[in-house]
Formats: sequence, structure tokens, C-alpha cells
Amino acid sequence: MLNKYARAFFTRVLTPFAAFLIRRGVSPDMVTLIGTAGVVAGALVFYPVGEFFWGTVVITLFVFSDLVDGNMARQLGRSSRWGAFLDSTLDRVADGAIFGGFALWYAGGGDDIVLCAVSIFCLASGQVVSYTKARGESIGLPVAVNGLVERAERLVVSLVAAGLAGLHAFGVPGIQYLLPIALWIVAVGSLVTLIQRVVTVRREAAEADAAAQESQGTEAAK
Repeated sequence: MLNKYARAFFTRVLTPFAAFLIRRGVSPDMVTLIGTAGVVAGALVFYPVGEFFWGTVVITLFVFSDLVDGNMARQLGRSSRWGAFLDSTLDRVADGAIFGGFALWYAGGGDDIVLCAVSIFCLASGQVVSYTKARGESIGLPVAVNGLVERAERLVVSLVAAGLAGLHAFGVPGIQYLLPIALWIVAVGSLVTLIQRVVTVRREAAEADAAAQESQGTEAAK
């Protein structure tokens, strides 16, 4: 849902910055790698020790690289299969680091085994949600559904909640409960999205198989 509107908005906003990087000789792949490294560092250095505010600030600074690298590739006319593969693969790494950071906190200082499990579920379900679409498309199906909670929603809900929860360290009372609520929302939303995509792939596969059989019957009749 957010992909449709937010991506277009931020692409326009970040276009001048992308052009600046191009003039400085920076490549899209370099931006992808640096952005992912920054997200991973922010998540795994700050989140496991409960520094949610500063961790989110660092992650937010780097997470927009996901839009900048693609913008640069389009401006350079270099959109490629390798670039798309690298970007998609490192997105999974970044997502894993974020939810892994939450899980480490709740397994340690956060001392909440249930929320640790929820964080791990968010991590795993996010990977599987992305895999279902990629795998469906790889076997020739359109997978014509986005689902309730895509990557953009998972990141926005989780990072905003984490950043606000981090304000508890500055004396804001009660706000630390936003992160657990957000993790449950992401977990349930990811499960719904996974079901939506699996059902869609099953329907499209059945339709494709039926069409293939009908075509073979027509050819045999000739």
C-alpha cells in the first residue's frame, strides 16, 4: 500500500541527491552496499542494548538508499538484472538485521521471550512473503496481489514505533509499549499477506494449468 504512494513521493524528493552522487562518480551498487551496511550496523549495534531511538535515527539515514540506488540507475540508464538482484538480496539482509536486533533485545535486556518469538516470526515471515512473490513470478505467474503488509509497511510501522519507544529513555512515560504493539501488528499483517499471496499463486497456477491442458487438447484435436 505504502509502496504505491510513498515510493513515488520520495523518488521525486531524492532525485537531486541521486544526481549529485552521480556527478561525484558514485555507483548505484556502492550506494546499495553502503546503505545496507548502515542499516545492519544501526540495528545490530543499538537495538540489542535497547537504544531504540538512536538506532532508528541511524537506520533511517541509510534506509533511503533503497530509493536512491534505483533512481541513480534510471538516470544513468543502467537498470540491470544484477542491480535488481543485489538490491533485493540486500533488502532481505537489512530486514533480517532489524528484526534480529529486536529479537536480541527481548532475548537479553528486554527479558520477554514472547516478544522475542514475535520478532523472530516477523523476521521469518517477511522473508517468506518476499519469497512467495519471487518464486511465483519465477514459474511464470503474475502473482497479481500485493497484500496487506509489504516491506514498506513492515519497515515504517516497526521503525516509527521503535523510534518513539526509544523516547522512554528521555523520560516520556508509557511510550515503550508502542514497539510490542507494532511487532504484533507486523506479525499478524505479515501472516495475512502470506496467506493472500499463497492463495493467489494457487489460483493462478490452477488457471495456468487448465489453460495449458486446454491448449494441448486443442492441438491434439487438430
